Amino acid sequence: MRPSSSTGPCGMHCSGLGVAVRGRCGGSWWLAGPLSRPTRTASISSSTTLSTLTGIPMSMDLPSIGSPPFYEQPCLVFPRRAKKWIIYLSCFMIRDQAKQTNLGRLMESHGQDLLGTLYKDPVTSFSLFQQFSASRPEVYWSIVLKEIAVKFEAPPRCILDTADKSKHGGTWLPGAVLNIAECCLQPSNHPRKEDNSAAIVWREERDDDSSTVKCMTLRELRERVMLVANALNATFSRGDAIAIDMPMTVNAVIIYLAIILAGMVVVSIADSFAAKEIASRLHISKAKGIFTQDFILRGGRKFPLYSRVVEAAPLKAIVLPVIGDEMGIQLREQDLSWRDFLSSVNDNPRPHHFAPVYWNIDSVTNILFSSGTTGEPKAIPWTQVSPIRCGADSWAHCDVRPGDVMCWPTNLGWVMGPILLYSCFLTGATLALYHGSPLGRGFGKFVQDAGVTVLGTVPSLVKAWKSTNCMDGLDWTEVRVFASTGESSNVDDDLWLSSRSYYSPIIECCGGTELASSYIQGSPLQPQAFGAFSNKSMTTGFVILDDHGNAYPDDQPCIGEVGLFPIYMGSTDRLLNVDHEKVYFEGMPKYKGMRLRRHGDLIKRTVGGYYVVQGRADDTMNLGGIKASSVEIERVCDRADESVLETAAISISPVTGGPEQLVILAVLKKGHNTAADELKKKFTRAVHANLNPLFKVSFVRIVPEFPRTASNKLLRRVLRDQMRRELSLQSKL
Repeated sequence: MRPSSSTGPCGMHCSGLGVAVRGRCGGSWWLAGPLSRPTRTASISSSTTLSTLTGIPMSMDLPSIGSPPFYEQPCLVFPRRAKKWIIYLSCFMIRDQAKQTNLGRLMESHGQDLLGTLYKDPVTSFSLFQQFSASRPEVYWSIVLKEIAVKFEAPPRCILDTADKSKHGGTWLPGAVLNIAECCLQPSNHPRKEDNSAAIVWREERDDDSSTVKCMTLRELRERVMLVANALNATFSRGDAIAIDMPMTVNAVIIYLAIILAGMVVVSIADSFAAKEIASRLHISKAKGIFTQDFILRGGRKFPLYSRVVEAAPLKAIVLPVIGDEMGIQLREQDLSWRDFLSSVNDNPRPHHFAPVYWNIDSVTNILFSSGTTGEPKAIPWTQVSPIRCGADSWAHCDVRPGDVMCWPTNLGWVMGPILLYSCFLTGATLALYHGSPLGRGFGKFVQDAGVTVLGTVPSLVKAWKSTNCMDGLDWTEVRVFASTGESSNVDDDLWLSSRSYYSPIIECCGGTELASSYIQGSPLQPQAFGAFSNKSMTTGFVILDDHGNAYPDDQPCIGEVGLFPIYMGSTDRLLNVDHEKVYFEGMPKYKGMRLRRHGDLIKRTVGGYYVVQGRADDTMNLGGIKASSVEIERVCDRADESVLETAAISISPVTGGPEQLVILAVLKKGHNTAADELKKKFTRAVHANLNPLFKVSFVRIVPEFPRTASNKLLRRVLRDQMRRELSLQSKL
């Protein structure tokens, strides 16, 4: 982030890049001084003293998050009466810069017409505009649809139709006909996409030593997709469900778009699944075929993939070689190699041309799945509305635009895969793909060499980069926006990540596959606090519910389960194998005449109006009659000792009955061997100082790793069951 000039939260004008520091006890703000521009690899840890930043001889210690303090880009501010200090970094644009963002530009064009004299500028009026978008979503979407590359073959009758009361979320874009894959592939004037624009850049893991990246233009991508669509048309039938079980490579993206262009349905399966999980998803979706690879290549090692598909089901598989053109395994009789599959169009006089199949807007294009941690996974259908939602949210919240290079390590089997794809191709950005593991330096070098400007992450990935120092010496200063999702972020890790590129902002995102987007996100038009969300996403409304299902006032700090407003563009109105009404609406209270939609997150609204995800509603615990969140306790314990890599907090009831007991499980960093008793003392002190002195840490267990879902979600339920069995056995002994 380049130095600039702005007014900080203290109301004073200042210049240079800076840090905002706020004490736990609040107090008035005063200007301490600007911070000079950091070096490319500058990094600040929570133990860094303020004197190293400003020359002021003052130290600090890092408390838990209370009200996330504003960090406005250029000034160093802290309260006069603060006793403890906390550094937060974010990038908060000055007003002239804000007007150049996607959403800022839209607000400048339409703000006065929509908000009247209440509109001031994109920064001052952001919250008001978000509230307007939630109350009048049809107005917002009528504007935004002109900003992204959506082309209707037949236009919608209206934006939103709420006449059918059986549909809690209404009917979006009724009567519209299009093919969303065609929208991704065609050039456009706004957003600017040309045939010679770079559509995808990528690198193979085995080419890490190279300084160049491979590139595919929009024209080349379109021709390749149409070639595969013709081959699909020769092999399967329109409407067939076709699975993809392979890493997110260039070919996987081509296959994904070709299936939809040809009027078929993508079945998304993560390449990490065992045969049983693959079989379950193929059965639920009634898939007619599957694309896969012979092997997965990671760190120079080959891991079998085709063999898992063979074990899962007898349906036709099209198999791509992981290296070169030759297969590394023997195929079944009914299966096809990638080369033989493409040869089916050899007699086609125009193999690189294909007439898209146009569908109604509510036609299913993609079947995705929940993690399935509590039984059979929910089959979640995406219609053609879903890509519009996720592309538009990236346009608005991550400011993705033509000329950007966007990278996010993920897989088409998880929701972030399709979100990444549409976020690039509907906004005119370039998709960056690394064919290998994102854990090592090779990925970081690709980010540098590809000139990535928008980098998405998951917190566990950032933690690995930071702990191994594998990214040291790399230049990530082209990154202007980071994004994070998947799990709760660690403040120290976020600070390290932001420091890789002049303290660029980290846009936190939290949502779900069934929403096709995030319901809370950060925004470049607001001050950002690490590990927190600055607002609801555009057009989203929700309330936070107390234990009795009553909504807290919107301006009241609180903790509770979130209840989403049902009018939400992109959210599901059906599930393929489970009762949609029962999953998302049954038992939810009404609010202002609306039946709220269940999401399952437990969130905290802070004094400053920020949001912090506290985990799932079923991850709460009752400690001495006080409701506590696993995530909240884990945040504190993660910072209690430098030997701790990560922690998991659970509560269990004693075998003999009585109040729930707090158990902390810890994974240590490599090379550390801190004793459990020592950690128990430190965890107890940290919990007492930062959360509640009444909370007692009953047990600490050191474990080599935590059980997780394939999408990296922590399985606290499994840990609870393990600890119950252990304590039960001890009781019997």
